[in-house]
Amino acid sequence: MVSRAFACLVLASTIAWTGVPAAAERAKAQVVCTPADRKLVYECEIMLMGRKSGAPLEGAKLVVGADMPSMPLAHNVKPVTASPGGKPGMYTATIELEMHGEWALRLDVAGPTRDRLIHKIHFGASKGSSTDQGGRTNQMKK
Repeated sequence: MVSRAFACLVLASTIAWTGVPAAAERAKAQVVCTPADRKLVYECEIMLMGRKSGAPLEGAKLVVGADMPSMPLAHNVKPVTASPGGKPGMYTATIELEMHGEWALRLDVAGPTRDRLIHKIHFGASKGSSTDQGGRTNQMKK
């Protein structure tokens, strides 16, 4: 019994001494989508950063999907893997929608952190802004 307690104490002190890695910081994103040359195709720039630190998230694998919230399961866009952009934390993805209207972009982040972010964006000629989960507005370039 004493040796078992001693072993637990040694294990606990070893973990405390070496340190267990802290949980990775949650992500946040700024999304800007621009109409491409083809109808219903958009080029999206996604800036990934740490939610608390604001530091760019580099080396992430980012998969972008889209669902139409007003028509659940009726319109699903095939997820695409985003490519690293021209600066740290920047990623680009081309999405092809089925119709104009409000879409929820699903950003699945893996790599230095693992997270899922949802951005609602209204795609179409008359509107061009999006809101993220915190209610902040992001602009869609026309």
